[in-house]
Amino acid sequence: MTTEVIVVTPTEEPPTWWDAAVFLAGPNPRVPEVKSWRPEALDLIRARWTGGRLVVFSPEPATGAVRDYYGQIEWEEAGLHYADQILFWVPRDLATMPAFTTNVEWGTWHKSGKAVFGAPPEAPRNRYLRAAAESEQVPAADTLPSTVDLALAALRPTARRTAGERGVPLLIWRTPSFQQWYQTQRTANNTLLKARAEWVYRRGPGKRQVVYWALRTDIRVTAEDRTKPNQIVLSRPDQSTVVLYHPAPTPDDTVVVLVREFRSTATTSDAFIRELPGGAGPDHTSPKDQAAAEVHEETGLDLDPSRLIAHGRRQIAGTFSTHRAHLFSAELTAAEVATLRAAADTPNGEPGTTERTWVELHTYAEIRDGNLVDWPTLGMLAQVLSPRRSADGALQEAQE
Repeated sequence: MTTEVIVVTPTEEPPTWWDAAVFLAGPNPRVPEVKSWRPEALDLIRARWTGGRLVVFSPEPATGAVRDYYGQIEWEEAGLHYADQILFWVPRDLATMPAFTTNVEWGTWHKSGKAVFGAPPEAPRNRYLRAAAESEQVPAADTLPSTVDLALAALRPTARRTAGERGVPLLIWRTPSFQQWYQTQRTANNTLLKARAEWVYRRGPGKRQVVYWALRTDIRVTAEDRTKPNQIVLSRPDQSTVVLYHPAPTPDDTVVVLVREFRSTATTSDAFIRELPGGAGPDHTSPKDQAAAEVHEETGLDLDPSRLIAHGRRQIAGTFSTHRAHLFSAELTAAEVATLRAAADTPNGEPGTTERTWVELHTYAEIRDGNLVDWPTLGMLAQVLSPRRSADGALQEAQE
């Protein structure tokens, strides 16, 4: 892969494709006599970058100090959204480079997952910025070379993006949930004309794991020969869901295991959600293994994955989110049902978290007629308790 660094300055148009992009955020000199920090940053980037075409958005005109703000604000806004990493270097000098605009940009972007922060130890009025960096686990350094290294390291592995794809930052592009959604669009011959990251939710060490994300998109819908603008695409990891049941002569009398849990989104009379055991785990965990793990975590039942029958996967809320559920079922013994009933007053949950779940057992008729679960859950129960469940489920999973 050829190494190339392209510097884009106000108000130049960026290239039509790149493998990574970085924005150099920080104070601009206001007069020509004040030395800028950006030439040194660019030299460091050119010397240290390997790995394809890197675009560097440098909001300092090639002619030197900013004198005309016509188009500058719009260009900076676009560049900040395009960037995979925003390198903040704040050598604040209250007389010559007060960095007031930088404060605004930092407040806007420090929670984005794209920022790195650097400042000389002696630079004044940076304590609040440093505290925010620590709170959000933003990588930080106190020299410009170290700050550059942090930004470049976060760009690897790169990904080539063209045209509208450039608006998808690497932290979203790398997620299985994005790739899954985008592959469906490309399979349908649709074109991503424009994208902008609106929000990400991160957790884990260094907040490096992107769990939820939202993009604003313009998509060319080939089948309808039109463009669908300003659409929000919301996503999260796929989940594994399990119907645990003890059979009866009729589906209505079949006993089903539900999990009761407080969810802040609940609109039920008691503010609890009743759902099937399930959830998402690490990206590389198989859906079946994740299903068995969720059963143990939420019900306390040790279930060998070999007992699980697969019923395929579908979107759960297709008008709201891209994520899908992998549906499984397992037939319980009378002894297992008795054990679950005996432990119904004992909460379960993932150790070290705020999750707390309670087991409930109801017949399918009680669940359906008592309005105990939401529509997607009722649909999953209907799929499993249908007499055709095993054959259809195994066939669908094999085809996928």
